[in-house]
Parts: sequence; C-alpha cells; structure tokens
Amino acid sequence: MKNFEYVVKEAVGIHARPASQLVTAAKLYQSKITIDKMGKKADVKSIISLMALGVKCGERIIFSIEGDDEEIAAQGLEEFCSQNL
Repeated sequence: MKNFEYVVKEAVGIHARPASQLVTAAKLYQSKITIDKMGKKADVKSIISLMALGVKCGERIIFSIEGDDEEIAAQGLEEFCSQNL
C-alpha cells in the first residue's frame, strides 16, 4: 500500500471539473484508490463519492493506493495533483 498527502490548492477545491479530471486520471490504474479527508473516505474512481467529501481549497487529503500498479499509480496521481489540484 502506498500513501501520500496533498493540500488542495485549487480555488474551488475538488468540485465538478477537478473531480471529473481526478476520476479520469485514477481510472488509468488498476489499483484501489481512496482519499481520506479527516476520517471520511471516498473511492477516487467514483465522482459521486469524491464530490460527497466536499474537499475545499487548503484542506489536506490522504491518498491510499493498493494494488499491482500502486507504485506507478502513486507517482502518477501525485504528479496529477501538483499540476491540477
């Protein structure tokens, strides 16, 4: 299992467009990918689950990635976050 933390810098947080982009990026990997925001968890491959977290700008989230391609997925999603969130 790989984990990494990220502080959201996107002004609108993880709202409709950023959430859609994150889901698309996560679906490139086979691993199970979840986000934890202060104890609440969401499946990153589900836009409904992701948006239900209500992640806002400045909030810290923790990604957990588990599966055969977890190393590559963690790297790819960290890069995605730094460029898009």
